[in-house]
Amino acid sequence: MSAATLLQTSLDELPLLRRGKVRDVYSVDDDRLLIVATDRISAFDCVLPTPIERKGEVLTALSEFWFGKLGHVVANHLISTNIEDMPESIRSHSETLAHRAMLVKRSEVFPVECVVRGYLVGSGWKDYKRTGDVCGHKLPEGLRESDQLPQPLFTPSTKAEEGHDENITEDQVKALIGEENTKLLRDASLRLYSEARDYARQRGIIIADTKFEFGRDKNGTLTLIDEVLTPDSSRFWPADAYEPGRSQPSFDKQFVRDYLETLDWDKKPPAPAIPPEVAKATTARYLEAYRLLTGKEL
Repeated sequence: MSAATLLQTSLDELPLLRRGKVRDVYSVDDDRLLIVATDRISAFDCVLPTPIERKGEVLTALSEFWFGKLGHVVANHLISTNIEDMPESIRSHSETLAHRAMLVKRSEVFPVECVVRGYLVGSGWKDYKRTGDVCGHKLPEGLRESDQLPQPLFTPSTKAEEGHDENITEDQVKALIGEENTKLLRDASLRLYSEARDYARQRGIIIADTKFEFGRDKNGTLTLIDEVLTPDSSRFWPADAYEPGRSQPSFDKQFVRDYLETLDWDKKPPAPAIPPEVAKATTARYLEAYRLLTGKEL
């Protein structure tokens, strides 16, 4: 495994709070967490044994970019991605953590994934073909796969560290977190998506859908947390190749999913390895998404 690849972290000085599908989260103190984006990749709710080189770097850098760009919409939890700004217990692991660690403020997390869909794709397309609805939203007849929706839809889901997130209605969200909080999350999600969609379109990327996570900081302020508008949490399509009526080429992990669909695999653990050429092509897509969105090479 190359130095540019990280599947798992081990920091003896800090308590590990959880190891998610992609991120390892450590407790720094009562006010701060360390989030490390590894090069693990998941598909069909299974973590694959093959790392995607530099993926964690892209997720961290792109999240930092969007946190800065969208900070006027809603506050976020990011303190720093610069290892030199972090406590010694983290700086001593700089070789491992550089470019893939975020020091963040602790938040009381809302137990909801805030999904926004701008295009008819994925499970939304499957639901539409079956019922004419997407997560309870009635849509016009005659829409095609990958069509842009009349307006972006807020389609929340449950949060699952393992297994599959389940779509839920706004009424179910209200039962979980209350009507006022539901409106707050819906309005913030739709505004974040709309601003990001318009910016990305100018940079040659269509953001077909994405998911946000929110919490409240110790002062009660609504806070955007976790990652934001990355190829892991969003569908990114090249605008110059967009053609409704079919599936789209993408800059996200759909390339990996498409490969896995060609295998005789029941989509249950353990997940199969992916060939080096598929892994390298996925890295290239992630890096290209970063370059297009930020105008910089990573």
